[in-house]
Amino acid sequence: MVGTANNGRMRHAFSVVNNEEVGLNSAPPSNAGSEYGGFEFTREDVYGLLNERMRYKNKFNYKERCENMMDYIKRLRLCIKWFQELEGGYLFEQEKLQNALDFTESKCVEMDLILKNKEEELNLIIVELRKSLASLQEKLSKEKSEKLAALDSLAKEKEARLTVEKSQASLLEEKGKIQGELQSANQRITSVNDMYKLLQEYNSSLQLYNSKLQTDLDAAHENVKLGEKEKAAIVENLCTLRGQFTSLQDQYNSCKAAVDEVAKQKDAFVNEVASLRAELQQVSGDRESLLLQVQTLTAEVVNCEELVVKSNELKSNQLKTLQDELEATQNKLRVSDLSAFETKTEFEAQKKLIRELQNRLEDAELKIIDGEKFRKKLHNTILELKGNIRVFCRVRPLIPEDSPGADGRVISFPTTTEALGRGIDLTQNGQKYSFTFDKVFMPDASQEDVFVEISQLVQSALDGYKVCIFAYGQTGSGKTYTMMGKPGNPELKGLIPRSLEQIFQAKQSLQSQGWKYEMQVSMLEIYNETIRDLLSTKDSSRTEYGSNGKQYAIKHDANGNTLVSDLTVVDVCSTREVSFLLDQASHSRSVGKTQMNEQSSRSHFVFTLRISGVNENTEQQVQGVLNLIDLAGSERLSKSGSTGDRLRETQAINRSLSSLSDVIFALAKKEDHVPFRHSKLTYLLQPCLGGDSKTLMFANISPDNSSLGESLCSLRFASRVNACEIGIPRRQANLRSFESRLSLG
Repeated sequence: MVGTANNGRMRHAFSVVNNEEVGLNSAPPSNAGSEYGGFEFTREDVYGLLNERMRYKNKFNYKERCENMMDYIKRLRLCIKWFQELEGGYLFEQEKLQNALDFTESKCVEMDLILKNKEEELNLIIVELRKSLASLQEKLSKEKSEKLAALDSLAKEKEARLTVEKSQASLLEEKGKIQGELQSANQRITSVNDMYKLLQEYNSSLQLYNSKLQTDLDAAHENVKLGEKEKAAIVENLCTLRGQFTSLQDQYNSCKAAVDEVAKQKDAFVNEVASLRAELQQVSGDRESLLLQVQTLTAEVVNCEELVVKSNELKSNQLKTLQDELEATQNKLRVSDLSAFETKTEFEAQKKLIRELQNRLEDAELKIIDGEKFRKKLHNTILELKGNIRVFCRVRPLIPEDSPGADGRVISFPTTTEALGRGIDLTQNGQKYSFTFDKVFMPDASQEDVFVEISQLVQSALDGYKVCIFAYGQTGSGKTYTMMGKPGNPELKGLIPRSLEQIFQAKQSLQSQGWKYEMQVSMLEIYNETIRDLLSTKDSSRTEYGSNGKQYAIKHDANGNTLVSDLTVVDVCSTREVSFLLDQASHSRSVGKTQMNEQSSRSHFVFTLRISGVNENTEQQVQGVLNLIDLAGSERLSKSGSTGDRLRETQAINRSLSSLSDVIFALAKKEDHVPFRHSKLTYLLQPCLGGDSKTLMFANISPDNSSLGESLCSLRFASRVNACEIGIPRRQANLRSFESRLSLG
């Protein structure tokens, strides 16, 4: 069956869609009884048919175009029908091989019993041999005791030799350390000698400088009288110089603060700030030189009483040079102020531009998010109009219990735009199999990420729709973790508790719009093709008919609703009440240990929430149902190692899942008869698989290398489920009044 186009791709049924190679030249086992049995297609015929383009003599002759199109559609239908018959033949061969495999496995069980009898006989022979072996071991023990004594003496000699070698090695290490310390001490002595020579040279230079100062002092004494007369003029000039210095220092401090502020605000302008710092360093160098000059001048003024100042011309020249230097410094400070202001304005402009770009980026991200939400909404609407079963695939991460050498590389996720988040590739024996679903969750996806994708589907149960979500996969692939989560950890809660929280939160928020809801919960399990009531408060002893000896019958009414007779239904008003019931059901559910899973679910778990709502303002009534199902895992007897009760459970689980596969095949082929009654599971799920409900399947996949075969079968089954059309969902509103018991959707 070929689906309509969806988001630029075409959904096909069977293995052709998932890029599996089908021999177009191979014919099905038999075409008898088919109206298209006389037709065969080769690869060239199919490709030619797909690539054929319509040619018209007159493009406005619509009648001719319609006739050509009808002829083309007929040929396409012939080709599709031929593909379907070919696929049916392959499936028939597969069923024959499966029956042969089951017969061989039963033979293997019989051989195991024969081998056990032989093993008991061999055990008796081994007991006799062990008795003779005990006498021989006594003799050997005596010889071994003598040998051990000799070995002990030899070991003592070796230990003494090892202690001597260790002491010798420690002495060698200490000798090396002492030699290293001696070398470092010699280097220190040479450095001290060099330093002593340098100090002697510096002392001699100081002596020469002292003698020069003495001659200058003698000359200064001669001019002391002239210096006294000019002292007053120098003091006045010094006061004015100090005032200019303070103003210059204030300007420098303000400039430095502005530059520091600019440097802290924007690190991106590293080059400009570096140049500005270089200019500031130059200014600070000029200021330091000026300070040195002022200090020297101050020292001359302080020692003016003892020293003689040089002539008036020399002093006036020094003052002029100082004034020139001050003016140059002020000019440099002005230039630095301008450059700092320009840098600051440019920084503000760049900062404004960055803000605008950030705002545009946020707007673009919001548009992308809105577009993705709109795309999902349109995609869901198209699927609802087509009536297809939605399929989500989830790959669990690798765990320590997986087979050694498992690296998760056998499963990959394509990154193309069309397949991103929706495609999965599996490689087995060098061959790559590609699949596409409505959503694919990678191993690092959290429970919250998974629930976000189904939250709107859960919400539609409050709007009056029947909703069914079930988890499918092999044992140990993470179905129960997906549905129930990990107890005691709020972040790892599964879909069932999260769905209940959302339902009750929405119930509270809709009260302001006049809506009032009543909710009822029931939980059951299908164990060995027997229905068990997990909420029954009566005798919980296990019998062949259920938990308390009752026979539960499944009934369907004319409206497509399902009722399980005598099943316990509990009225609930809060999430806490439902959580208590879930804990009670989880303790009552059948679990067991196998070689593939420490806590393997041995039954199909069905949680049902029935919702009845009425709007007091509009007098509108709605009835919705939320079915959340955790299927038991498929497993191979050769891997699970099941015996006794586990063996019977495995056979019952595989039979019910095989019946589910038969129902999916019949729905995919649109057969007149769909075998819903072949098992309790398929008969209970009949409204979800063949009615007017919104149905979603989680295909849980294990990345373990030893589970590749089962993973490939699960992906193929999920692909067939995704191609099934079950009808357009119908909202149940204004149909009937409240009832004490609501039917199971």
